[in-house]
Amino acid sequence: MEKQWLEGLRNTVERVLTIPYYQERFGAIGINQAEDIKSLRDFQRIPLTTKEDLRKNYPFGLFAEPMENIVRLHASSGTTGKPTVVGYTLNDIKLWAKIVASELERAGVTKQDVVQIAYGYGLFTGGMGLHYGCEELGAVVVPISGGNTARQLMLMRDFGTTVLACTPSYALYLAESLEESGISRDELKLKIGIFGAEPWTEGMREQIEARLGIKAFDIYGLSETMGPGVALECPAHQGLHIDEHFYPEILDAEGNPLPVGEQGELVLTSLDKEAFPVLRYRTKDLTTLHHGTCSCGNVGWTMERVTARVDDMLIIRGVNVFPSQVEEAILSLGEFEPHYLLVVYRVGSLDQLEVQVEVDETSFFDEVRELEGRQDRLQRRIEEILGISVRIRLVEPKSIPRSEGKAVRVIDKR
Repeated sequence: MEKQWLEGLRNTVERVLTIPYYQERFGAIGINQAEDIKSLRDFQRIPLTTKEDLRKNYPFGLFAEPMENIVRLHASSGTTGKPTVVGYTLNDIKLWAKIVASELERAGVTKQDVVQIAYGYGLFTGGMGLHYGCEELGAVVVPISGGNTARQLMLMRDFGTTVLACTPSYALYLAESLEESGISRDELKLKIGIFGAEPWTEGMREQIEARLGIKAFDIYGLSETMGPGVALECPAHQGLHIDEHFYPEILDAEGNPLPVGEQGELVLTSLDKEAFPVLRYRTKDLTTLHHGTCSCGNVGWTMERVTARVDDMLIIRGVNVFPSQVEEAILSLGEFEPHYLLVVYRVGSLDQLEVQVEVDETSFFDEVRELEGRQDRLQRRIEEILGISVRIRLVEPKSIPRSEGKAVRVIDKR
């Protein structure tokens, strides 16, 4: 396997060495040609690529192909600076479609399915990546994009949608809206959900599956490495199978490689991309890698569900806090709606964390004593997990804003 991996890694090294930025960086450590990479240990000497590297070379400085060979551009939102821009050759687009089609097929999607894609279309890769993959597979695509929830539900019923693709938070919002719409679950043909683009817990999966009556699959990808389809679960749900066109690593907080089986930051290298090859790209996603044979028969790398992003981490009174930890606590009790908000503020020089959680319609009219009991149980559970004191605020049903894309979980007022 190492010999096979090295061959693919050398191909990417050879391709990026046509780019002046990489030539300078690699030359500084004595790597001037792909043949200088003789082992995985040599490969791990290569400098890591970060989003900042992409921004420094905005817009096309890291392209390995001339613009006449580029057929499509995608980009991040650029909310914290200039967007990161990625390019695709025609071969890249075809490869992407095949990768996504293969992943979807593993999850049980067939050409008989009707796939409603409620990810955003445009510069974001989510909608387009799944769209081309579904067409490659031969499934019917409903390219509705995000938003307009009432129309989503109407078309879901009228078109006989069998597969839903969107963020998990929007799937939960669709489930909630379905219950209020007058459309019976029995009128829908939904059976599979393909959810990603944000961290979500096993408790969230159980909620979505129960309320929509589907089997939910976690999909992983990011624009910098290609888009959705880097990894997807199989029906065994024993991790997400990483496609063979990507080589994964796990790093500790200092950027050092970790052994298989330990949790850390996922780093990815593309093996066959032409226009925008990425080499040891820091995803900022926290997960654990495994390698072997799955019960579904697939042999290769699997990654555990992304538990959080490094960017999502809050440091409160010296303690690292992730929204997913709070979500796990809320859903483990089974007494609250899966809608919550973390509000961080400061009193004097001391950071405080308030967790706002919705109660359901029935519980909202319970006696004060019962609500206080629920609040106390949740506070104890969250404090056990986080190791710091928190304030719990129960709020009325539907008072926390819903998202048609990635959910907003944190308001930092410090």
